[in-house]
Amino acid sequence: MALGLGWRAFAPFPMNHCGVFLKAVRSSGLSLFPWGQSSWRGTGSFLDPEMKAFLEENTEVTSSGSLTPEIQLRLLTPRCKFWWQKADLWPYSEPYWAVYWPGGQALSRYLLDNPDVVRGKSVLDLGSGCGATAIAAKMSGASRILANDIDPVAGMAITLNCELNQLNPFPILTKNILDLEQDKWDLVVLGDMFYDEDLADHLHQWLKNCFWTHRTRVLIGDPGRPLFSGHSIHHQLHKVVEYSLPEPTRRDNNGLTTSTVWDFQP
Repeated sequence: MALGLGWRAFAPFPMNHCGVFLKAVRSSGLSLFPWGQSSWRGTGSFLDPEMKAFLEENTEVTSSGSLTPEIQLRLLTPRCKFWWQKADLWPYSEPYWAVYWPGGQALSRYLLDNPDVVRGKSVLDLGSGCGATAIAAKMSGASRILANDIDPVAGMAITLNCELNQLNPFPILTKNILDLEQDKWDLVVLGDMFYDEDLADHLHQWLKNCFWTHRTRVLIGDPGRPLFSGHSIHHQLHKVVEYSLPEPTRRDNNGLTTSTVWDFQP
């Protein structure tokens, strides 16, 4: 199915027929990353009843069409009305969390297949979105998890997705963690985050500091987008595994066919 315009104009990187929102933001001079609007939340504190009801009504629970059929997620799908409606009718901030992006799929699959990578370790999921990679880390035995996303609605979605998978919600931080004092983590995971040059440069420096200060391992998931492939960080990456993407994910992401997990080794 070819995607309609609808809310997918929100997407920060190409999907079929999208990019309207990104162009509008860049031309307006507004910040694409309004981080720091919210703060730390503990387990369960995102469950605002009105927002919870809205998300449950306007998302679909699905586990199909991705690399991780064992994880259930609330996402926007073609069976949801906001998949087709005009983007400005969505009442909250841009729903980047409502798509299970290919880089996150690859990271989640890798952690589920290789639980020793996270078992008994502390894990930061940076740019967590729907929370799938943090959920995979929890399923694989991570001892401490923090999901970080700038959007409080993503925090709600992550909490709901934990419940779908019979997991106690883990802590969620909705501040720009890149501007905070670095904590010590055994592992940092991030998927699909290299879609803007300024953000990519900031991430690169922050990840180097993590590595050299705390000897943190960093795993990056990406399906080979040009900005990521052409960034200087690519000279410091070791390929861990490459996955062939399921047909529904390919179709919804301009025909991208694979997604890769990279080990950052500066």
